[in-house]
Amino acid sequence: MPTLHIDATSLIPAPPAVVYGLIADYHRGHPSILPPEYFEHLVVEEGGVGAGTRIRYTIKAFGSRETSRARITEPEPGRVLVETVEGSGIVTTFTVDPAPGNQSQVTFATDYPAKGLRGLFEALFVPGFLRKVYAAELRLLGIRAAEARGAR
Repeated sequence: MPTLHIDATSLIPAPPAVVYGLIADYHRGHPSILPPEYFEHLVVEEGGVGAGTRIRYTIKAFGSRETSRARITEPEPGRVLVETVEGSGIVTTFTVDPAPGNQSQVTFATDYPAKGLRGLFEALFVPGFLRKVYAAELRLLGIRAAEARGAR
């Protein structure tokens, strides 16, 4: 079964530095964009801002809860941040690009290896689920970015 690729893009009405700062801050910023209907218990185990951070979190999906650990890297600091879920091969990339009007174009993209019989189920349901999660996260990111922008 191939790797699933799921992504969502949104225009956020705040400068890239503000938006990226929220995503990369796992103490305050990132937790504030996680919709509680899908996530709980984000814990920073190492670091806390950008590369070198290690987190633990619980995702609520399909009637169950699964706790995972992820390591954070920054292939392009200030533009691209990557969460790699340990032991699963799941990789989520957050990309923040400048957009006209001092805004940001933000893309969340996940590469999700679907394997075996479970992979058939995942191929059917994970893309739609993650698109709903991303829509909620991007909405919250827009709200938090507007708040952060107003505070400056």
